[in-house]
Amino acid sequence: MISSLAATQQQALLGAFLFLVPAIILSGFATPIENMPDAVQTLTYINPLRYFIVVLRGVFLEGMPFELLMLQLWPMAVIGVICLFLAGWLFRHRMV
Repeated sequence: MISSLAATQQQALLGAFLFLVPAIILSGFATPIENMPDAVQTLTYINPLRYFIVVLRGVFLEGMPFELLMLQLWPMAVIGVICLFLAGWLFRHRMV
């Protein structure tokens, strides 16, 4: 989706960097989401890395069953479908 907004590859790389740094910080990887302010906690619901970190910890450290993983997988799927739709729409409108 970032690439469909950028005019050059350099802009796309910078845009990806500008997205990834806050996404990693807000994912709960370094600091627990519960310790963040309420407004920031709400913002983390649109961050796919938040759900991915829970899946990684659950699979590798806890042996979490698939039924519990589905609670984390469906939000990632929804975010993925929305991003794919927006990327396609932006790309089509850029080509016209």
